Amino acid sequence: MIRVLVVDDDFMVAKVHRGFVDRVPGFTTVGVAHTGADALAQVGAVRPDLVLLDIYLPDITGLDVLRRLRESGDGGPDVLAVTAARDVSTVRSALRGGVVHYVLKPFGFDVLRDRLERYAAVHDRLALSTDVGQPDVDQLFVTLRMSSAPMPKGLTADTSRLIADAMRDCPGDLSAEECAERIGLSRVSTRRYLEHFVAAGKAEVRLRYGSAGRPQRRYRWIA
Repeated sequence: MIRVLVVDDDFMVAKVHRGFVDRVPGFTTVGVAHTGADALAQVGAVRPDLVLLDIYLPDITGLDVLRRLRESGDGGPDVLAVTAARDVSTVRSALRGGVVHYVLKPFGFDVLRDRLERYAAVHDRLALSTDVGQPDVDQLFVTLRMSSAPMPKGLTADTSRLIADAMRDCPGDLSAEECAERIGLSRVSTRRYLEHFVAAGKAEVRLRYGSAGRPQRRYRWIA
């Protein structure tokens, strides 16, 4: 499980964000803080993997929290900024501080789930690797930082969510035909969505070679 600390000065917003985090498989909230000082204290106490950090806090700014975390001996946990701050200087400072993503309020569950799943994919890949090549690094950054790719012509958001849910529910990989059978869509249409997920960095595709004929393309949700 990826352990998350939620930091937000608004008690109700913090509660909503905690609920969002706990709905994403593989994530669990280990603490909630409403001030910068409390956030720093809880980081030391609960040792989260990821901090959902608001910028506007009542005592010190989230940027100050980020800076102090980076000045700690081990560099501190990863930080995902969740804030209403839209000015360029704040965004630039957050990026320089090493945030894994910057999400503007208000946002819905699907937006945060997308960012968390991308983070989980990179987190898991790095945990399983001791050495990487340039193509691996390039793919990691594409997965982590690429925003949701625009839907190609002819694809719809509703069907995209349906296929994404089917992939999340599958413990392994599946072919376009197997996915199509699960949701009642044609294999050709389903494959277009699956290839879109691959291009967006949300899924990966592998070839399975049989005894004869062309290799089968197998798709897996990377989070």
